[in-house]
Amino acid sequence: MARMLVIYKTPKDTVAFDKHYWDIHIPMAKQLPGLKKYEVSKGTIVPLASAIDPYLIGTLHFDSMDAIKAAFASECGRACAADRRILAPDDKDIQMFLFDDQDTP
Repeated sequence: MARMLVIYKTPKDTVAFDKHYWDIHIPMAKQLPGLKKYEVSKGTIVPLASAIDPYLIGTLHFDSMDAIKAAFASECGRACAADRRILAPDDKDIQMFLFDDQDTP
């Protein structure tokens, strides 16, 4: 499995952010080819170490890194990337990570 982890910093207008994220961004992202699961943090996020003001964490699950690359090369993926700029127009307001995961023994 591979994942995309997206951490949004607290926006200036949380009501507008939430409305757009839940009503527009999530339904759009759920159309990504190869998406297996989409999780969103619930409730308070407790920052540890150097985390700065996290508001929401989205985790998208795919079969592989190649599947993530293919999803975001698609028309839907390009639309999701453009829509993300509405939610966090400044790159300092978001962190994104792509990684393979593995079960531990």
